[in-house]
Amino acid sequence: MPRELVIFGAYVPAMVPLCIASAALAWIADRLLATTGLYRFVWHPSLFRASVLVGICGALGLAVYR
Repeated sequence: MPRELVIFGAYVPAMVPLCIASAALAWIADRLLATTGLYRFVWHPSLFRASVLVGICGALGLAVYR
C-alpha cells in the first residue's frame, strides 16, 4: 500500500483511513463487550476502550506497512 492516498486531489497519509476503520472496529468491539457484560471485569472502561482503539489501529498499520 502506498504511503499516501490521493483523495479528491489531496494527499492523505494512509494511516488516516486505517484509523477511521479501526475506530469503526473498536466501536463494534465496544458494543459486543457492553452487551456481554465483560466491562464488569475491567478496572477502567474508558482507558480500556482507548487501548483497544490503539491496539486495533496498530495492528492494521503493521498489517499494511509490513
